[in-house]
Amino acid sequence: MGRRRAPELYRAPFPLYALQVDPSTGLLIAAGGGGAAKTGIKNGVHFLQLERINGRLSASLLHSHDTETRATMNLALAGDILAAGQDAHCQLLRFQAHQQKGNKAEKAGSKEQGPRQRKGAAPAEKKGGAETQHEGLELRVENLQAVQTDFSSDPLQKVVCFNHDNTLLATGGTDGYVRVWKVPSLEKVLEFKAHEGEIEDLALGPDGKLVTVGRDLKASVWQKDQLVTQLHWQENGPTFSSTPYRYQACRFGQVPDQPAGLRLFTVQIPHKRLRQPPPCYLTAWDGSNFLPLRTKSCGHEVVSCLDVSESGTFLGLGTVTGSVAIYIAFSLQCLYYVREAHGIVVTDVAFLPEKGRGPELLGSHETALFSVAVDSRCQLHLLPSRRSVPVWLLLLLCVGLIIVTILLLQSAFPGFL
Repeated sequence: MGRRRAPELYRAPFPLYALQVDPSTGLLIAAGGGGAAKTGIKNGVHFLQLERINGRLSASLLHSHDTETRATMNLALAGDILAAGQDAHCQLLRFQAHQQKGNKAEKAGSKEQGPRQRKGAAPAEKKGGAETQHEGLELRVENLQAVQTDFSSDPLQKVVCFNHDNTLLATGGTDGYVRVWKVPSLEKVLEFKAHEGEIEDLALGPDGKLVTVGRDLKASVWQKDQLVTQLHWQENGPTFSSTPYRYQACRFGQVPDQPAGLRLFTVQIPHKRLRQPPPCYLTAWDGSNFLPLRTKSCGHEVVSCLDVSESGTFLGLGTVTGSVAIYIAFSLQCLYYVREAHGIVVTDVAFLPEKGRGPELLGSHETALFSVAVDSRCQLHLLPSRRSVPVWLLLLLCVGLIIVTILLLQSAFPGFL
């Protein structure tokens, strides 16, 4: 766990808060901004093209979507639809990327001004949508429906996620209510009070169950608006007499090699900041009965965000002090750690998908994690493939060891056999 440096993949002209990766196109989508304050810091959603150049993964700006006075604080992706949390509202965006046809691509290429054009500013937005042409790839982004999703005195949507078939999305914010909306019409189909105070995170499982975690120290499992159970992570973990913990994040993940298997992962952090902070904890839960399976410490740095890889093999963590870590999901063992990779709070992490263009972009590495922070940087964290000994070689070594042992015994004790 020595000190190491993570390569900077991209630097935006504004603070970054949210991150998604589109598996089909390999687009890295980063969003943020300076908000409504007149500081000169813009707000936008940047679509980055991922490529392998000379064996290395690189990102270049393909399209910049202006969000005017609204900074995007959270994102969820469903096919070509992006749900963006902007202040008290949820804005749906649709993006379409496709290769240009022959002469059109050549015409666009004639306007290039060398390779540095790839990192330059995107063209001005057009009303109702915008098109960007880039090295034979064309991207169009358009605004769809928008709806207010939080109604507290200081409203803010804090989290958004889609269900398994992308027909519904759930939102949570500072008023403690969960609201479920149809996609893409954003017609409200469900609303209920889930927590007293802010909702920190929520996750929708493939069976329709919804898990919410809030600042009221509770984590709840819902079937529509009916409470199924409360989570109690300390049932098989450490006990504390005077240190209250709250749930910071929750994510569902597959069980590797078990298509029907499901796990829930949660992060627990101290409810109050202390001079000598106690450790934070990771917990893995059975996805069917929601009983805790394993709890382990994940260090004394306060965790700010969590992601699970597509196969459920890895967990990605970011901290308020800028560190980034990768854990293996089945044992909660840390495999990768970069202390203060950003030097300021990590606002989101996202794994490179394992389908679509993922394997092509990943190369020889086992997984790749992207992280963004308030420092406007997007960094890349690569986990090298772990060396393993083939089963046939282990069997061959065992047989050889048995033969050598027999020969030694025979030479030492001639009448052994």
